Amino acid sequence: MTNASPSRDSEPSTESYVIGIDYGTLSGRAVVVRVSDGVELGSATLDYPHAVMDTTLVSTGAVLPPEWALQVPQDYVDVLKSAVPAAVLDAGIDPARVIGVGTDFTACTMVPTLADGTPLNELPEYAGNPHAYVKLWKHHAAQSHADRINELAAARNESWLPRYGGLISSEWEFAKGLQLLEEAPELYARMEHWVEAADWIVWQLTGRYVRNACTAGYKGILQDGAYPSEEFLAALNPGFAQFANEKVAHQIGQLGAAAGTLSAEAAAWTGLPEGIAVAVGNVDAHVTAPAAQAVLPGQMVAIMGTSTCHVMNSDHLAEVPGMCGVVDGGIVSGLFGYEAGQSGVGDIFAWYVKNQVPAHYYDAAAASGLSIHQHLTELVKDQPVGGHGLVALDWHSGNRSVLVDHELSGLVVGTTLTTRTEEVYRALFEATAFGTRTIVETFNASGVPVTEFIVAGGLLKNAFLMQTYCDILRLPISTIASDQGRALGSAIHAAVAAGAYPDVRAAGQAMGKLNKNVYTPNETAATAYDALFAEYSLLHDYFGRGANDVMHRLKAMKRNTTKVES
Repeated sequence: MTNASPSRDSEPSTESYVIGIDYGTLSGRAVVVRVSDGVELGSATLDYPHAVMDTTLVSTGAVLPPEWALQVPQDYVDVLKSAVPAAVLDAGIDPARVIGVGTDFTACTMVPTLADGTPLNELPEYAGNPHAYVKLWKHHAAQSHADRINELAAARNESWLPRYGGLISSEWEFAKGLQLLEEAPELYARMEHWVEAADWIVWQLTGRYVRNACTAGYKGILQDGAYPSEEFLAALNPGFAQFANEKVAHQIGQLGAAAGTLSAEAAAWTGLPEGIAVAVGNVDAHVTAPAAQAVLPGQMVAIMGTSTCHVMNSDHLAEVPGMCGVVDGGIVSGLFGYEAGQSGVGDIFAWYVKNQVPAHYYDAAAASGLSIHQHLTELVKDQPVGGHGLVALDWHSGNRSVLVDHELSGLVVGTTLTTRTEEVYRALFEATAFGTRTIVETFNASGVPVTEFIVAGGLLKNAFLMQTYCDILRLPISTIASDQGRALGSAIHAAVAAGAYPDVRAAGQAMGKLNKNVYTPNETAATAYDALFAEYSLLHDYFGRGANDVMHRLKAMKRNTTKVES
């Protein structure tokens, strides 16, 4: 269900609007939203010209090592110049009536900059250095650095470690920063700010660098007003001692507050009025919760796209193994915001159809007028649960929760000479749902019960996938009633920053959209999935908890072979 756009001629002259800008993995989308009720009036998207650099560096053609994922920050500015004016044109509104802008970003996505915000890759002397570019959230090449952080923190009983489920991810600020120091010390010394892309784009909009409380808490190890100590950081590497103080720490902005106002330069880029409010930056998952009217304790929101992020509020603090963090006010003020996630979901399905599906399936899909994903789904959706004889592990991009180990890899067990392409596809669907169930059960067992499950993101369009999740979770599934939940969430924060609503909860209630209990569990299927989940759990613990480290050894072999070849 999507919001129907009213006739633009009927818009009263008293209406005001906000712009939500969602920065995803491959593109940026701008959406024009009416402040009074959250109706989405127009949108536009720009695919990043440089996409994701995970095999070669675009400036030189140099081969990148395994597990790297980089981007070009200019692509983010191009979204402001292209998608925002196009969205306003699509909406047919007077841009003078736009009162605020809000943004969200994939996280943890890091930009090394000079004091004025200039990315290091824009300096001629560093244009050929991969470390000068944006390290995207799925840059996992800092796993060994994350391992050292975790081992030292555990040995020292650092008080902040339990707030992250006992493990810091290679995706986060400190692991990536330590990698930068040790692999490119000259560049590290030149860098004056280690900036979340969520904050960098707000800096470009306003001319002010304000660090948002969400990424600082979840990705930057800021707990109870403090970062890890100089003593701890020096024990990792003496040159890292001042990392938090000199490279990371900055003014913190609270979610829903204004980071500043739109600068003259950014007004020229976007065609919006100079001086309007620009909201403090935010993370794509966390910003979605109010858009789905899901800010009460127990309401878990899964933002399902290339990866899945699970966010939920609670009225109390608890330690959940493998969570990505718990932050006071991390989603809305007054509650503890919890985060967990899966590093690969839609990415896994995309990898499979790109690399493992024979051409005749594509021909059949085209003949039926279906996408390849729709065609594979139609072929297998009526098969009884377990009929394929398969179980898979959803670790093609590592495991974010609850193992927090990006050295893990994908697995399919049970293939035979009669296994069909569509059956493996379904097993991958089920594996990602089993991964989500593992997260939900871990929260439940830790005293943070999940009472409601709400889905946002592009994957909710696949009804069979949603029913699979519903049956495996044994929970009804509600869906956000917007195709652009993240951008809508950013627009909601923009409305609060502009003063149209007193807080994010009130704005979400007025502007958010939810379809309640769209899917309900099928008991027969749920019972069958319980047996399959038991097999998944055995494999999960066998390969993921140290009984067999073959996945780690294979990753090491791949890295060592790549080094020899290069």
